[in-house]
Amino acid sequence: MADEILVDTEPARDEAYHLDTQVGFLLRKVTQRHLSIFGAVLPEITATQFATMAKSCELGAVSQNELGRATAMDAATIKGVIDRLQSRGLMATTPHPSDRRRLIVTLTERGRVALEAMKARAREISEQTLAPLSLPERRAFLRALKKLT
Repeated sequence: MADEILVDTEPARDEAYHLDTQVGFLLRKVTQRHLSIFGAVLPEITATQFATMAKSCELGAVSQNELGRATAMDAATIKGVIDRLQSRGLMATTPHPSDRRRLIVTLTERGRVALEAMKARAREISEQTLAPLSLPERRAFLRALKKLT
């Protein structure tokens, strides 16, 4: 089948390397497609900012480092994302009560309202990203992705 992609993790030594069958390349292409859809549907916020707000809503008040780990962002990235959200009045930081070096991060009321207003469009982004797949394929795809994380 021309459309079928088989990834052989142990190809024969004389077999050519085909980028189009490599998991990293395919994941990057899917990510690019998803981010393009995200930008078209939610142009007022980036995907990392939305993820930060959504996870902050789920977790409540947490340290900046904990929020970074929960959203799979390194310390420098999460700090920049939080700074940008804070400058828009969507998140707030306060010093940790017992360790002044740590920051506690929370969504502001304005952030909660904004997140609530974006949730339906965020669901639409997922729907558009997965649109080429049937419902059973979507379930299998998401299950497989979760196994890889």
